[in-house]
Amino acid sequence: MALTPTPQSPEKDRSLTDEAFLREVDDAVRAGDLEKFWKSYGRWLLAAVVIGLMAFGGWIYWQNQQQAAADANGEKFIAAVEKLDNNDEKGALADLALLAKADQPGYRAMAQIMIANVAAKNDNVKKAVADYAKVAADNSLPQSFRDMALIRQTAAEFDTMAPQAIVDRLKPLSKPGHAWFGSAGEMTAMAYMKMGKDNLAGPIFAQIAKQEDVPETLRSRAQQMAGSLGVDAVQLNDKPAGASANADADKGSAK
Repeated sequence: MALTPTPQSPEKDRSLTDEAFLREVDDAVRAGDLEKFWKSYGRWLLAAVVIGLMAFGGWIYWQNQQQAAADANGEKFIAAVEKLDNNDEKGALADLALLAKADQPGYRAMAQIMIANVAAKNDNVKKAVADYAKVAADNSLPQSFRDMALIRQTAAEFDTMAPQAIVDRLKPLSKPGHAWFGSAGEMTAMAYMKMGKDNLAGPIFAQIAKQEDVPETLRSRAQQMAGSLGVDAVQLNDKPAGASANADADKGSAK
């Protein structure tokens, strides 16, 4: 037998009708707010999205251009080195002059140092020293290249500088563990010898001889110099990490 449908109560029908009405009102209000918001800010949002996409695209393009420029400069630098190897100094200097103005700091520094090297090779010490000094003082260049330039500048004018000036200039570099400790320490020790302070030079030579990251030829030379000054590099106590050769020398001077 079929079931007789149960009639809904008027209160429940009214509740369902009110709920549907409120939902329609809410949807209409939301739609109205959205339309109002779009009319007020839609164009600005669209413009912001377009500008953002353009900026992102521009950044990608700039990155690609930078990489392409770096690749091109790398090829130019290699070509300049090959020209120097083939005694084409004029052609090499022309390429290096362009690289010396490159946007990439690394290539710019290497090119300027190479130009100074050529001047030093040709006994144009004045130009070489000036070129090295320019690199050493350029804060826009990587510190490693600036330190290299300072070392070569000092080596180029070592014979004409006052020994104490050499010690003062190289003091930041003549620390055990520093990348340029070997070269800086050796020139510092030689400057002390010029001043007749062999007791300060010997320990520095001994420290150089104990540094495993220093070229073997320099370590061997330093060990011989330390021995000639009465310091046994093998028996020398290890210095604390980061201790300055100049600081040790200063203590010896005070004593």
